Amino acid sequence: MNAKFEEIDGKYIATLQGEMDTAAAVEAEEILKPLYTSNGKDVIIDCKDLEYIASSGLRILLGILKGAKSSGSKVTLRDVNEDIKTVFKLTGFISIFEFE
Repeated sequence: MNAKFEEIDGKYIATLQGEMDTAAAVEAEEILKPLYTSNGKDVIIDCKDLEYIASSGLRILLGILKGAKSSGSKVTLRDVNEDIKTVFKLTGFISIFEFE
C-alpha cells in the first residue's frame, strides 16, 4: 500500500495505491493524518490504483471527510473502480462521499 498527498492549486491531492487492508491502513493513516484538518482546502482522493479497501480504510476516509466538512471543505473520490464502489454501496458510504 502506498499513500501520499501533495498540495496543488490550493487543493490537497491524495493518491492511494495497492490494498488498504487493516495492516496497511495504520501506515496510510499516519501519512494522511494532516488531511483530517484540511484548513479550508478541498481534498481529492485519487483511487485509480486502489485495489482493495477494508473497514479500517473506510474509517480513515470518513475521518478525512469529517475534518474537511468542519472546515468548509469538500472531499471528492476520483477514479474509484467498481469493486471498491460496491464496498461503498454496501456500507452506505456511497451517499456521503462525492465521486468523479
